[in-house]
Amino acid sequence: MGVMMHGLKQTTMAIELKFLKTEEDLTGKSKWWGFPDLPEDVDYPELRLEDGYSDPLTFICQIRCEDIAPYDTLGLLPKEGMLWFFAALDYFLGDMDAESNPGMGEWRESYFRVLYSRNIENLHTHKILYDDGQVAVMPAEKLSFAHCDDYNYNIRLLGQPYLDEIKEHYPNYVSLLQIDGNDDWNLRFYDCGMLCMLLEEEDLKNCRFQNTKCYLHSF
Repeated sequence: MGVMMHGLKQTTMAIELKFLKTEEDLTGKSKWWGFPDLPEDVDYPELRLEDGYSDPLTFICQIRCEDIAPYDTLGLLPKEGMLWFFAALDYFLGDMDAESNPGMGEWRESYFRVLYSRNIENLHTHKILYDDGQVAVMPAEKLSFAHCDDYNYNIRLLGQPYLDEIKEHYPNYVSLLQIDGNDDWNLRFYDCGMLCMLLEEEDLKNCRFQNTKCYLHSF
């Protein structure tokens, strides 16, 4: 399904994410789950709870911009640096007692975070552990990328939201990251839901990721 930009027809603008279980050291590389590798001056994003405590947001993925540049046919994303995505996903990953369940509809800003840094030298790995020292996250999976249809239901960057309900709420937004449920991770957004992080194209081109919206819809 094509889109028009400056009179030129592009076959697609969306980028599918593909996952590979691996024992490879993914420090500083594009990866899904695991621990984030952040610049030293960037704190791990946390959700402030009503009782005054804080809870680390789930690290979803980090993406090296140079890895996706060949697939970004419209040049919407930065060509260097790193993008990081975080959200309150504990409940949707099977923790029914999680204190942070953002629910349906548009999420408050505190429930998710998109970070970007052009400088990715001297990154610091932030490890999230239980009190007994056990790893509190799922193993990192290696990411690779491919062109895909703009309206596909898969896990992808860019394009339009697959669900019409989300498109109706954000008619002028690009789907920065769309996340579908996945049995391998026990990831479920209620019965048949999808989570979208969205940004207006002008904000996207100018790296204003702090303006990202996040919306969950489920049937």
